[in-house]
Amino acid sequence: MEMTMQKPKDKSATPPLRRADSGGKAGIETGLTSKTSGRRVSAGRVTTATVIYRELHTSIVSMQLTPGTALNEKALTEQFGVSRTPVREAIIRLVEDGLVDVFPQSGTFVARIPVALIPEAVIIRQALEGATIERAAASATSQDIDFLDEILARQEFFAERQNLDAFHSADDAFHEAIATIANHPGIWQFLKPVKVQIDRARRMTLPALGRMAHVIAEHKTIRNAIENHDVAEACAAMKRHLSAVEPDINELRKSNPDSFV
Repeated sequence: MEMTMQKPKDKSATPPLRRADSGGKAGIETGLTSKTSGRRVSAGRVTTATVIYRELHTSIVSMQLTPGTALNEKALTEQFGVSRTPVREAIIRLVEDGLVDVFPQSGTFVARIPVALIPEAVIIRQALEGATIERAAASATSQDIDFLDEILARQEFFAERQNLDAFHSADDAFHEAIATIANHPGIWQFLKPVKVQIDRARRMTLPALGRMAHVIAEHKTIRNAIENHDVAEACAAMKRHLSAVEPDINELRKSNPDSFV
């Protein structure tokens, strides 16, 4: 299967959501529009291999490239207009991330989602996000609640339009905001590679199982507990929310067995 990169459709003209620094807390700026698949070079020097790695990583996690998709080295060199060396370097990094499998004599393929690793990732998220929400619930200001409400409004907006990429970005923004409110934004950055297989699975469960409405409802429960400074309920709600992915995946495996291993 030949790998192609397509630009996502623009389903919303809403501007990026921004939050200024307040009360000594670290500021957060979160763009909730879907990521483009065009070549993007951030500030500073970025190698060609890194650009290719980032684009393939985004396409795999967003399920633009589904499990089992063949990655042809020659096609990739032509697509990116580069030699084989940076393509190979990018592939090696993706293999290390568990997103690509290389089989001698067979080829290179997008890895299937490893079900056995999901519970471990959930446990790590529950532990670290349990810590951040505990602190957020104890210290949240009215401005913090307003910011969470903005994110929730965007989630509803994108859910109504079935804009999965933007919805997922808003979902991440909600969790990132809680870490920022807790004065521990670095925890969310640490969790990004931990949750990569969860993210892939959720791209399938959200539309297939109608989970978007449930996610919004769970986020509202978490938001209300934070506003009420109810630490126990906030922690319990977050734990329930993060645990939901496991039964969802088990259900999805029945209809999509080839996507999992």
